[in-house]
Amino acid sequence: MENLWSMLNEPITIGEYPVNVSVLAVLLRLVLPLALVWAAYRVIRLVALRLLTRLEAPEAARRTVITWIRRVYLVIFPLLAVAYVGGLLGAEIFALVSRIVAVLNEPFFESGGTRLSVVTILLMIPVFSVASWVAHLAKQAVESRFLAKIGLDPARRFSIASLIRYVVLIIAMVIGLSVIGINLSSLAVILGVLGIGIGFGLQNVVANFFAGIVIILTRPLKEGDRILVHDYEGTVYQIRMISTVINTVTNETIIVPNSELISRYIHNYSYEDLRIIVVNMVQVSYSSDLDRVEEILRAVSLENPFRVEETEPRVLFRSFDDSGITVSVGTWIRDARERIFASSWMTREIWRAFRRNQIEIPFPQRDLHVKSMPMPAEQAGAS
Repeated sequence: MENLWSMLNEPITIGEYPVNVSVLAVLLRLVLPLALVWAAYRVIRLVALRLLTRLEAPEAARRTVITWIRRVYLVIFPLLAVAYVGGLLGAEIFALVSRIVAVLNEPFFESGGTRLSVVTILLMIPVFSVASWVAHLAKQAVESRFLAKIGLDPARRFSIASLIRYVVLIIAMVIGLSVIGINLSSLAVILGVLGIGIGFGLQNVVANFFAGIVIILTRPLKEGDRILVHDYEGTVYQIRMISTVINTVTNETIIVPNSELISRYIHNYSYEDLRIIVVNMVQVSYSSDLDRVEEILRAVSLENPFRVEETEPRVLFRSFDDSGITVSVGTWIRDARERIFASSWMTREIWRAFRRNQIEIPFPQRDLHVKSMPMPAEQAGAS
């Protein structure tokens, strides 16, 4: 017990620098008050929730009150933490901060003019974030203020804007890394040496990266296209450096490596034109009036709310099958992304129209003819 008490009263040492504060003082004057503040926040939040429930306040009002309580707590708690630390350390706080910064700034790797330390690694995070943000703003500005005004089609706008984004991203990263003191020439040598060792492990990543560049330059697909790949149909949501994000018709997210999109076929419903033909197949019985069937299908197609106004439906009699005659009707629709909804609408309305006009939709039938054979008793009597 005495050993524990002496340990709690010993001054804390950070690295080689002693701090004139004991563990017990930290627990009593810093950890305990902050724990009480946190407990008070939880109690206030719980009381507010129960009070709002008794008052039968709307859900929106409850969320607003809880949000504001949380915001106040997030402001007060850091301020109190800083105040308690300042009161605990007193004048030593500035010396302690400088010591901590000195420890974190000690390089763990040096090569030429490049010094890598914990501080350098931490500074890389805002550099990459700011570079990505600047590149995104540059893409939006060029695409909306310049490319859209000169009359380029969406595919070309997307390709040029994406290239500009990557160029700005690389330039911003180079400038940012230079500002925080990283010598890029030395870094290139280091990465070149490391690349030999890790290149085999990252070959798929490199392949996907260059496949992304090929997609941007050749434009087999672009953001907003409706495609079919690997039996998944959906809209291209985002083309990234390594992968492409596809949002399916069931609102699922499929992430496909870019190399897969280059090495395999892609069914692009909206490559150059969003307008496509939706084909609906239906069978009618052999007793049906085919002229009447054609009139009904044309009328249903003309009423399709997804149809392109200036186009005409195309009705074709495809084949004579076991159960009936197969007929198809093709309807031009405005947007390939609405293909499934347009086809569903046509299927339902064809069934309704056939039902109103007594047009039979056959189902598989099989006639069984039993050949009459003489019974054994009849054969015996005859003999």
